Amino acid sequence: MLCWSHAAQSGQPRNIRMTDEYDLLVVGGGINGTAIARAGSVAGQRVLLVERGDLAEGTSSASTKLMHGGLRYLEHFEFRLVFEGLRERAIMLRTAPHIVRPLEFRLPHAPSMRAWPIVRIGLWIYDLLAIGGGLPRSRVVRGPDGALKDRGRPAFSYWDGWVDDARLVVLNAVDAAEAGAEIRTRTALRRASRAGASWRAVLDTPAGERLISARLMVNAAGPWVEEVLHTRLGLAGRGHMRLVRGSHLVVNRTLGGDHARLLQQPDGRIIFAIPYLEDLTLIGTTEVEVSKPDDNRISAEEEDYLLAAANLYLRDALTSDDVIGHYAGIRPLFDDGADNAGAISRDFRLELDNNGAPLLSVFGGKITTARRLAAVALHKLGIVGGDTRHRPLPGGDIADVAAFLAMVRRRWPFLDAPSAERLARAYGTRIAELLGDAAQLSDLGHGFGAGLSEREVDYLVHREWARSADDILWRRTKLGYRLSPEQVATLDAHVRMIAG
Repeated sequence: MLCWSHAAQSGQPRNIRMTDEYDLLVVGGGINGTAIARAGSVAGQRVLLVERGDLAEGTSSASTKLMHGGLRYLEHFEFRLVFEGLRERAIMLRTAPHIVRPLEFRLPHAPSMRAWPIVRIGLWIYDLLAIGGGLPRSRVVRGPDGALKDRGRPAFSYWDGWVDDARLVVLNAVDAAEAGAEIRTRTALRRASRAGASWRAVLDTPAGERLISARLMVNAAGPWVEEVLHTRLGLAGRGHMRLVRGSHLVVNRTLGGDHARLLQQPDGRIIFAIPYLEDLTLIGTTEVEVSKPDDNRISAEEEDYLLAAANLYLRDALTSDDVIGHYAGIRPLFDDGADNAGAISRDFRLELDNNGAPLLSVFGGKITTARRLAAVALHKLGIVGGDTRHRPLPGGDIADVAAFLAMVRRRWPFLDAPSAERLARAYGTRIAELLGDAAQLSDLGHGFGAGLSEREVDYLVHREWARSADDILWRRTKLGYRLSPEQVATLDAHVRMIAG
């Protein structure tokens, strides 16, 4: 039974002032904040997580969707970061197999780029660091690739993981709530100050102002971590961030095969071309330093760069007409003094301020290592327990993914193949709670398009904090590319009606 409910979030009278006491207040509903809330609640702490928008609304839904060690980080000799990423990849493939799955990557050899022996040695090191991770080792692939200009060019093949990034965030929050945490979206930290051994915080909620206290606070606001420190808390942190925008294109074309491609560029960067949502391709990413957290819109120059990067290899060139969507996220990287954005470490830095009630600020990090970041955060805060290495994320208790997918198709045969696959992947074994005893499509209520049913929408509102059509289409289901403007308007009206 979820500790959160729709009534608990939206049923309070407006403009009411409440005082509640918690062990841990987490500010920020991205991957780091929800992972820390999950670990803290599993450790038995009274946890409150506040997010001023929707879960994963910022950087955590704008990634390249990879659960990986980071092959290119080897060039910067970040062997520990790669090793820890590969270890976490293995954990997530085991504990969240519905939203994290193996994906083959092929890197066509480009004689004018990195030399063949250098790439081969790098992949051997990657294999070595990934021993025991359960994925195939790297190899050389010789044979035609119909999508490339030089179809007979040999390629290196290796394996990593693909992740549904926003659902990873939401499921961390669901697990935290089921372990006792209180998750409050559309709730902003207005200000907070130390009062003896505790923090006193004023929150802006949909129901009005709320006053709470907490023994510990974690600032996991991502690109806004310095804003929270300086503006909301009136403190000066020792660390400093560099904000790097990563932009992506979604193109209305498949490149053939089930594998992704790594495309080396003359400037030394690598661009990913990744199969996405059955019939689309995701191309990214760029690395552009920006000065403001809100500067998360792709530029015309970035779009041109990504198209040119792909067309350097593709037999049939992409044009702007092929682009059906794009997104950009701001990576909040800890400033390690690197000269350019690509060389800045993706490792995290946790800054503990013990001058009174403890405050832990999170700088940097990446989706792959969020679970480990949470474990380190609890240790720094002196919290014992909260080990999630063997704890499946909600819906992730699946021993055999292929057998599970087949069972879903047998049990609910009225679902078309794409819908059955999507629902099974999104909800895992929780699909039984969603579909229940439905025997025909009409049992799921009104259809909003692309297989999105009234029953699923209601589930997302009452169980996963969805409050708008955008929450559902771009973060929880990725169906935003499938619905017409009229369907979106109908959906949004329904969501806002039942969410209150």
